[in-house]
Amino acid sequence: MAAAQSTSHSKSGFKYKKRRHLSRELVLQGIYQWRVAGSDASFIETQLRDTSLFPKIDESFFSELLRGVLKNATMLEQHIQPCLDRSLTDLSPIESSILLLSTYELIYHLEIPYRAIINEAIELAKTYGGTDGYKYVNGVLDKLAAQLRTIEIQSLAKKKIEPAS
Repeated sequence: MAAAQSTSHSKSGFKYKKRRHLSRELVLQGIYQWRVAGSDASFIETQLRDTSLFPKIDESFFSELLRGVLKNATMLEQHIQPCLDRSLTDLSPIESSILLLSTYELIYHLEIPYRAIINEAIELAKTYGGTDGYKYVNGVLDKLAAQLRTIEIQSLAKKKIEPAS
């Protein structure tokens, strides 16, 4: 019986993660559209709600991410730019959109481990970005996480070096 409950729980956990991943995919599409076409945020959100993917996502997570990134884009860019070796505008629109999304999550979603945020960004970059774009995204987000999630990173480092009891 306990094994069945555990399996059920892990399946629901998988569904939750999948819904969040799909939410990020839609948000990425919205940020991309906003950056490339300059579309209005409410128009983008309405358009994305009409996609076949929308019923499969975490709707509140999607809305909060999309609105949050677009509303705070200038501030997010100010965090990202010092970690780049070129201007943010010189990056591909996909890479810059992934960085905006992930930086927003690093700042405003402390309940999500920074490693999970970076892993999601890498997966998005592998799926939608250029051949080695994911490596660049990973490097930039590692730098950002070191600045934005210092306590979390230090806590993990301490756990690694503490002797087992």
